[in-house]
Amino acid sequence: MRIVYIDIDSLRPDHMGCYGYVRKTTPNIDIIAAQGVRFTHTYCEASPCVPSRASFISGKFAINHGSLTHFGSGGRFYHPGAERYSVRYPFFTRYLREAGYKTVTISSFGDRHQAWWFFAGWNEIHSHTLKCGNEDADEVNAHVIPWIMQHGAEENYFLHVQYWDPHGFYTAPDAYAEQFVDQPAPTFPSEEVIQNHRRLYHPRSASMFHWAITPNIPRKMPHEIRNRADYQQLINGYDAGISYMDEHVGQILDAYRKLGIEDEVCFVISADHGESFGEQGIYMEHGMATESVHRIPLIMRIPGVTLPNSVFDNFVYNVDVVATIVDLVGLDIPTGWDGQSLLPLINKPDADWNRDYLVLEHGLYACQRAVCAPRWYFIRTYDPGFYKFDPVVLYDMENDPNQCVNVASENPAIVAEMDHLIADWVQENRSKHGEIMDPMEEIIRTGPYRYISKEAWLSRLREVGKGWAADEFASRTHSEYQ
Repeated sequence: MRIVYIDIDSLRPDHMGCYGYVRKTTPNIDIIAAQGVRFTHTYCEASPCVPSRASFISGKFAINHGSLTHFGSGGRFYHPGAERYSVRYPFFTRYLREAGYKTVTISSFGDRHQAWWFFAGWNEIHSHTLKCGNEDADEVNAHVIPWIMQHGAEENYFLHVQYWDPHGFYTAPDAYAEQFVDQPAPTFPSEEVIQNHRRLYHPRSASMFHWAITPNIPRKMPHEIRNRADYQQLINGYDAGISYMDEHVGQILDAYRKLGIEDEVCFVISADHGESFGEQGIYMEHGMATESVHRIPLIMRIPGVTLPNSVFDNFVYNVDVVATIVDLVGLDIPTGWDGQSLLPLINKPDADWNRDYLVLEHGLYACQRAVCAPRWYFIRTYDPGFYKFDPVVLYDMENDPNQCVNVASENPAIVAEMDHLIADWVQENRSKHGEIMDPMEEIIRTGPYRYISKEAWLSRLREVGKGWAADEFASRTHSEYQ
């Protein structure tokens, strides 16, 4: 079996045509989706990049692999000793390779984040540039297409291709943004909401959009989100990145078409996490355990297995994807993994699926755990980091899909139930593995400050004349949540 896994950074499903987006950002991915299955409620268990891809390589939740942030306390990827390494806790890539599959990655992720564990188990590692994730899709495909033309007709390989283009800053050629200039952007956030957001002062807020005074901001990027025009400029840049990436996915399809085996290739398309564009007052960032950050696309086209235009609304974790792939190639899912195969569900849509809700985690910019349920989205914040965020938040997703109104105080029974689900989930996972300390506890102890310190942000606020905000931030972070 030939398996191609297209891994796209920061991709929101609601900016893709096959998920209902009105702009034609993904015509090539839409073709693959029309030939296979699309999952509408897939979530990364932990965000952002490092926790999510650590789950990809290990098959485990972040609470069990240890990397709940990008580096430092709570960000140390843990793997058991050699004896269990290949039995109970195999790396996804090693497991496939031991079964006779050639494993190939064309990705600079490990280099970008110094996540050296990501390189374990691959037959071939193509880091294609030294730009550490700042390369565009054409630079990625300069290695992908020759590999396919030389090796694509071989049997039994897993090809992992990663694109960064939807990750800010958006550096696709200007024409890809210009195509959307006269097309309407999403209606949220409204002008009124944006003006309310301008009172906030966290990084990537409307008025503090850039972390520093940056002279090299691409022309497509606004310096602030002052109004709907700035927001549309931002969205045009994001959609440009998606469109540019999708064009290069089309080149992959063309390469397999030239080999005469396009219909024989298994495609899996997903992302590490999503992105906020106004939700919680955050723009172009993936800094919370929120719906906009954790919801990701999942498209699978498996020849002889998936039916065209199939849609599944079940709750799915990203770790279920790697479990599905090993099941597809005839391997047992390791007992130490946290994922479940989706094949029984794909083969029999009315089959039992026991994920009635999902527990999600974030530890880079805030310390949070969340529960995603059919109607409710609940967030428990242990340390808000730079954000001014209530310790307990409950959103009614049926009536408030943009997550604007906290209804926790009106629903104490729901809050209690959600807190109980998180506590049970933590206990279940600690009992299941018992290998490491909960990384969330480590991050809470040191604080979710990695790329910018409290002191640096206080200086930044005072530098731009927001002394009142600096005083408020200093006061809040010394007392609230303690």
